[in-house]
Amino acid sequence: RVSLADYRGNVVLDTLVRPTHEVTNYRSAETGLVSAHLTNAPLFREVQQRVSALIRDKIIVGHNLWQFLSAIKVLCISHPTINTRDVAAFVPFRRGLGHGGVTPALHFLVHSLMGRSIGLGYEHPLENARAALDLYRSVQHPWENAIDSGSWPCMLPPVGYAEYFL
Repeated sequence: RVSLADYRGNVVLDTLVRPTHEVTNYRSAETGLVSAHLTNAPLFREVQQRVSALIRDKIIVGHNLWQFLSAIKVLCISHPTINTRDVAAFVPFRRGLGHGGVTPALHFLVHSLMGRSIGLGYEHPLENARAALDLYRSVQHPWENAIDSGSWPCMLPPVGYAEYFL
């Protein structure tokens, strides 16, 4: 499933993706999905092209963006680093919560910083997108001021993911 929301959390894209390989475990308890949900879903390449067109020349906000952009995990799309805002890599969040070297889970960040719970029942990508946006908006001005002053307030993605950030 691929879900994108705009700055206010409105749905830009929310689609399932037809698997490219046989699925051996749908993790239905976590995803809410069963095989019937994916039978008529769009092909991976179609969704990949659509996402690439939608995010082109835009600032994207999310959690662990390097994993979702990379071929290792999901989309195999490159995006300019200057146009990414990854709440998992934002140094003030990591330091404030004692997660200097460990990537904090989104549900942990949201609960610790906003007093809100997400992912109850099963993980929902659109809920995750909106939660990441809420975190970003809560620190948007200092984050953007840091970038405007020539600093980069985020940890860089692991070296193995570097090719997905231009």
